[in-house]
Amino acid sequence: MRWLNLYLSPSDLTPEEADHILTEAGMPIEEYKPTVLPNGQKDMVLDVEVTSNRGDCLGHIGIAREIAAARYTDKRRTLMMPELAKMDLGPAIGDELKLTNSVPEVCPLFTARLLRGIKVGPSPQWLVTAIESLGQRSINNVVDITNFITLELGNPCHVFDYDKLAGHELQVRYAKDGEEVNTLYAGKHTLKSTDLVVADANGPQSLAGIIGGNDSQVDENTTTVVFEMATWDTVTIRNTGRRLNIRTDAAFRFERGIDPRTIDYAAQRAVELICEVSGATLAEGVLSQGLPLPEEKIIELRPSRCDVVLGVHSEPAEIAELLNALSIRTEIKGETLYCAIPPHRSHDLLREIDLIEEVVRARSLGVIPASKTISVQIREPQHSESAVRAIGACLSGLGYYETITYSFTSPDKGKMFLRDGQENVAVDDDRRKAEPALRPSVLLGLIYSRKANQDARASMPGGVRLFEIASCFAQKAGTRDSIERRQLAMLADVPFAGKSAKHEDIQHSVRVMRGSIESMLALTFGGDVPITLSPAPPVHGGYAKDAHAVIRVEIDGKAVELGSVGLLSEKAKKVEGLTGVYVAAELWIDEVIAPFPPISRASLLPAYPGIDRDLSLIVAESTPWSSIETLARSQALAKCVGYEMVSVYRGKQVGEGKKSVTMRLHFRDDERTLRHEEVDSQMDQLAGAAKSTLGAEIRG
Repeated sequence: MRWLNLYLSPSDLTPEEADHILTEAGMPIEEYKPTVLPNGQKDMVLDVEVTSNRGDCLGHIGIAREIAAARYTDKRRTLMMPELAKMDLGPAIGDELKLTNSVPEVCPLFTARLLRGIKVGPSPQWLVTAIESLGQRSINNVVDITNFITLELGNPCHVFDYDKLAGHELQVRYAKDGEEVNTLYAGKHTLKSTDLVVADANGPQSLAGIIGGNDSQVDENTTTVVFEMATWDTVTIRNTGRRLNIRTDAAFRFERGIDPRTIDYAAQRAVELICEVSGATLAEGVLSQGLPLPEEKIIELRPSRCDVVLGVHSEPAEIAELLNALSIRTEIKGETLYCAIPPHRSHDLLREIDLIEEVVRARSLGVIPASKTISVQIREPQHSESAVRAIGACLSGLGYYETITYSFTSPDKGKMFLRDGQENVAVDDDRRKAEPALRPSVLLGLIYSRKANQDARASMPGGVRLFEIASCFAQKAGTRDSIERRQLAMLADVPFAGKSAKHEDIQHSVRVMRGSIESMLALTFGGDVPITLSPAPPVHGGYAKDAHAVIRVEIDGKAVELGSVGLLSEKAKKVEGLTGVYVAAELWIDEVIAPFPPISRASLLPAYPGIDRDLSLIVAESTPWSSIETLARSQALAKCVGYEMVSVYRGKQVGEGKKSVTMRLHFRDDERTLRHEEVDSQMDQLAGAAKSTLGAEIRG
């Protein structure tokens, strides 16, 4: 940010003082550049380093406010805002100009004023000196004022030649795919439906928030202009500017956020100067469309908290004085300060800690005591960190190797792993030309790693097993609403002998994966939490069509979905050229670790022997174990302390399209030895329920 030291300020401020104050405030001076004013007076241009969160300091007023707020210098300064003169107005705009803002969600406020009787010509010397000293090129008196206002107040603005606007109207809208805009100095560009434009009846006349159009520019023949000042969605402006590779002073400021409440003053200041240098007359009335103006935000600040954070005491009255000097209206009520955030800081001051930073900047960062030693307090690891470590140790003990892979992928690969209603998150970076998208699933990294092991002919007894805990990314289709979630991904080989895997090989590997998941979940949820795997259509193309299940746990009678497990699809294997058969799983790690540490339950060893009974049910092939498990739980069998699946049999004896599932039930009484006839009735109850509910046959 270039800043002219004396010409625009009545203060007796020297470059050295400005350097000292701004450096103490966290904005060091990068360069001094001498210049000479029209009256022969020497001046100095200062190149100030402004952080990305301080868009309010991308104008002279913002820098002046910082200097005026400093309370550690010998001089007390007050910010002097340019006064607005009362102007003689011409006839009202009436129906001469029409305005339509159809996208208020990305253009919170658009304003237009009409100036008649313009005499376009060279700028006065003071204006030429001011803008050229700061690296701008003088164009004409009207355009130069718009650049001057951008540099003075940080509010970009634009002027259209009224007579060049088809239909004498302005439309704020998204571009149509394939539309073109002819910009002032960046040439013609083909637009997409995600680009914002300001158009007339025939088409785009400017690229909103970035650059004006060549077809409606103000020149020596202009007699009437439309003055526009607006504010735009930061992300939309940034995305369009990057895609078209156009960088402008206006876009630089809009990308950092401009509060719509700052527009009225800045626009009045601008049209006043245009009338002064061009002899124009401002039409009465303003066309304005957008959302309601934001309400003033009040943040509470505790002086005691300020002292703790800074390590030095600050009197409440002193804090209030410092914040008021920064235009943060502050009132003291009891032991709390109530701070009204000014519009120009609404994008930056959001919390109490932000205000504490303002206090120390105004007091000088040098007041923070520097200690030769640092006290460190040892704390136990957070539960979330302990849970992740426990999961890693569990999976490592089960033969899994942890991987760390890249977050980038190609759009085609990513598309296969997108869930319904999602699309890829694109990364506009020339260094990632081959992989300009973020991965929607961590499985992509595991597949890449497994291919590397395949190429190296790596093998392990029982097959290679991989896992990774990392973030995956997507966005809602048709919007820019991002979706980022941490995921635990697992990938395991299906070992087999011969040319292809048999059904038994696949079943065994699926059970091994299920066992791995249950062992891991037992660490976080506890061993007695019901875990079910329910067959369901694949959540994305990475899973085989008929080999996918949803993982759920039951907590307080409510089923909580944790993720998916299934066979890797053929398309997913072709992504990297994998051969073989693989079982994969994805779990949302935040949901998995949320209950950690689980409630520990201990009980005495049984004093009396129990009775185990097996029950073999012939059911339809489509019947999942979870249905049988749920049925057994619902019966609340007396003295039953647990059950488990023993085996699954398929063959001619049970019939085509059916299977025999054998489950083992455990019965025990803590006060005496059970008799077999007591268990018989419970087994009959379960068998009867299986017949009526599942259509099962009892296999002898």
